[in-house]
Amino acid sequence: MKDETLEILSKIVKKRIVEMPDNSYVSKLVRKGKIKIANKVGEEAVETVSAFLAQEKKELIEESADLIFHLIVLLEYSGNSFEDVIKVLEKRMKDD
Repeated sequence: MKDETLEILSKIVKKRIVEMPDNSYVSKLVRKGKIKIANKVGEEAVETVSAFLAQEKKELIEESADLIFHLIVLLEYSGNSFEDVIKVLEKRMKDD
């Protein structure tokens, strides 16, 4: 796994939120507002758990990617970033 993948994805999402191109899924989601973004994260979380419980490996990986993507959209929309989350996780690792 490349460490920079999530960083690059976060930058792309942030750019699309700022520029709001017409052909962007991120832009379309952001135009629908905060509640829609939150609902998508919840939907993807439920689908991830369902795939886990069904023991469907490929589906679990796909749904996990969807969940992480939508979480990044939610974070960037709220003025935070995935990097902020990483910093918290790193701090928690040092505390143990």
